[in-house]
Amino acid sequence: MIFTKHSNAFRWIIVIASFAIVSLILWKTYEFFQHFKDEERTKMENWSFAQSDLLKTDNLDGNIGELSLKVITSNKTTPMIKANTDGSFDFNNIDESKVKDSAYIQKLILKFKTENTPIEVKIDGTLYSTIYYGNSTLLNKLVYYPFALILIVVLFGAVIFFFYSSSKNATQNKLWSGMAKETAHQIGTPLSSLIGWTEILKIENVNPDYIVEIEKDVDRLKTITERFSKIGSIPVLENADIIKETIESYDYLKTRSSKLIDFDIITPEGEIPVNLNKQLYSWTIENLVKNAIDAMKGRGKLTVEISQLENDVKISVTDTGKGLSKKDFNKIFEPGFTTKKRGWGLGLSLTKRIIEDFHNGKIKVLQSEKDKGSTIQISLKRTN
Repeated sequence: MIFTKHSNAFRWIIVIASFAIVSLILWKTYEFFQHFKDEERTKMENWSFAQSDLLKTDNLDGNIGELSLKVITSNKTTPMIKANTDGSFDFNNIDESKVKDSAYIQKLILKFKTENTPIEVKIDGTLYSTIYYGNSTLLNKLVYYPFALILIVVLFGAVIFFFYSSSKNATQNKLWSGMAKETAHQIGTPLSSLIGWTEILKIENVNPDYIVEIEKDVDRLKTITERFSKIGSIPVLENADIIKETIESYDYLKTRSSKLIDFDIITPEGEIPVNLNKQLYSWTIENLVKNAIDAMKGRGKLTVEISQLENDVKISVTDTGKGLSKKDFNKIFEPGFTTKKRGWGLGLSLTKRIIEDFHNGKIKVLQSEKDKGSTIQISLKRTN
């Protein structure tokens, strides 16, 4: 309960803590890189001292010369160029096949200058050579370590988000299914009773017109019960004519809606077969038409249009109502979102579930403009 109540606060704490940890790791990586770079510099300065020492002790002290030579030959990782004052060059840890190219050498010297400050080899104030050196292979690899770390963090975050999103969707699906099954169960009990009472009224010779109207309402309740039963489980799809099913739902709503609504339906000739669950599709059309009527406050023009593009079937419901702002195009399909003063905000989210989860189709706000109306479009795949 505590976690649920303060879930947003916990999420922000996790985000801030994660950002702080990543920032600390990056900073420590930078410090390590600089420390390693300083060590490389010290190693190169020792190498230059060995060069100076070797020149000073030229055949005067064999032991010191041997020690300096050992220091010089021990560096097998740092690429370097020693430019002598007589115009000659000495190379270490550089591809021998390229050292004959003077242009390549000059380019390499410029590169080394940008990476590290050159070291001059002097004896008694006299310049003998200048050492240009670059970063070692290990140091160059460390440069990419922060980027690799960021990539790992991003991937890890993506996995967590995917897991959280999947878990949330699974929870929502269970909630939808549970609510739908429970609703169907709750309606089923009084419905059975109503059917029994209808039979009793027939025996009692009640006005048949009354019984006909009662039976219509009973049939309607049966349809609602079946719809909720199907939304709570995986519905069975069958091959059906999308035009016929749309017209039936359209006609049902037209006869029961305000006479101030100008209804229009546009369909192509012939049949368009689509895999449908008829009752759930009828529910979808009812939801869209009722929302359109509400948006027009019972007065305006409502158009249902069916069109076909290759294997895609488009069903569009257009009204002349109050319209939507662009930022609400996706929000209207979220559970709980509504622009009505009275409403649960479940109709369009149910519609989205029916079309996208059960029929593998798409539903979207095709276009909308404030005070001019909206068009919501369903896309389904035609069957052969």
